[in-house]
Formats: sequence, C-alpha cells, structure tokens
Amino acid sequence: MEMSAPIIEQIMVGKPKTYGDKDAKNPMDREWTTGIVKHTVQGRIWAGETNLEGDGQGDRKNHGGVEKAIFVYPISHYAFWQEKLGRTDFTIGAFGENLAVQHMTEADVCIGDTFQIGDATVQVSQPRRPCWRPARRWRIKDLAIQIQREERTGWYFRVLKEGYIQAGDTLQLQERPYPEWTVATCNDVMYNQKRDRELSAKLAAVELLAPSWRNTLSKRAQGKTSSDKKRVIGPNE
Repeated sequence: MEMSAPIIEQIMVGKPKTYGDKDAKNPMDREWTTGIVKHTVQGRIWAGETNLEGDGQGDRKNHGGVEKAIFVYPISHYAFWQEKLGRTDFTIGAFGENLAVQHMTEADVCIGDTFQIGDATVQVSQPRRPCWRPARRWRIKDLAIQIQREERTGWYFRVLKEGYIQAGDTLQLQERPYPEWTVATCNDVMYNQKRDRELSAKLAAVELLAPSWRNTLSKRAQGKTSSDKKRVIGPNE
C-alpha cells in the first residue's frame, strides 16, 4: 500500500509575551518571556530565512535564527503525550511548533533532507533539544527530560529558498544526502549513546548538521562533557 504524503496540517506563529509574577515564590510562577504560545495561521505565510512571518522567540540566543527557522512537530505524537501525561489539553501547538505535520516522524526524516513546500525550499538542520520552557508552560518540571527520553523531539528546518507556504501543502522530498542519519538516530546518539565517542565523532562530521550539535558532539568525542541541567531545568527550580 502506498504511503500517504507528508502534509502540513496547521501552521502556527506567535510573538514573545511575558507571563508570570517576578515576585512569585514558586519558580514555576515567576516572570518569564517566551514565544512558545502560538496561534494558527490561515492562508499563505512567508517562510523567511530566520523565521515565519509573524513569528518570534523570547530567547534569541538559543532559539530561532538560520538553523532553527521553522520548528516542526508530528501530530501523531500527541495521543502518546495525552495518555502519558494524563492531559487531554495537550494537543497541537503544545510544544510551540510552527508546523504540525501528518505522515512523518523523527524516523522518517534525515539530516540534510531537502523538501519543497509551496514556494519555499527547506532543509532538516537538527533535532530539537528541549529546554525548560515547555515545562514552565505546562507546569511539568521534568518535561524536557521526558521529551528527550522518549525521543519525540520534533526537528528544525533551515530555509534554503524563501517563499510562501500554507496548511495543506505537501512536503516533497528533493534530496537525501544522509539516509543513515535520521532525526531518530541523531536523538539516540545524543541522549542514549553519550559514552560512544566514535559514534559522536561520526555524527559531528555530518556537514549539514547544525553547528551547535556538531560542536557538542565534537567535544563529547574528545571526552569533554557538560551538564544539561541549565537547559532542561533552568530557572524552574
């Protein structure tokens, strides 16, 4: 039976907003600024080099930019999260994704995969490395740890050719230079094979992998490690 073509179900954007109380005693209630809360876009939207039109990030150092222009998340994961977390409100948009996609997951896309979407050409740059912000939004302190443990991270596109896209567009694969390096495999190397220095070195050598990932893996290949606590827990405790 022929597989269904990957398709954009929803497109979402949102500008950064500030939430919480700066004087709150509970860290999860304190003031923070984020672009994770997004709204669905109707009609065509411009996919630019660093983000979708109307989108923004509260932390430009670690989010957005050329390597993280568009965040993609598989809709099929949400049934899993609803059951695991016991939350029916955990639905499309919960992770702050820009594109909610059908018929593709981390096992189906590879680093360097180039897709035509509408008028735009995009390329898979890296899996998402979850941070403390989804945890703050949903008040689940270890959510980032759960995301990477389950390897249901989603991934990022860089935009090679700017253009208009819209919900209902299919993702047409144009090129696959690294079929062995699926997003799922990359997640496995990053989170489950931390002690395999040879494997880290091999993944770090993939030229189309985002520089931040290559840098982390190169250091690991040299035996240098660092704590992830600042990223996954951050100011939530």
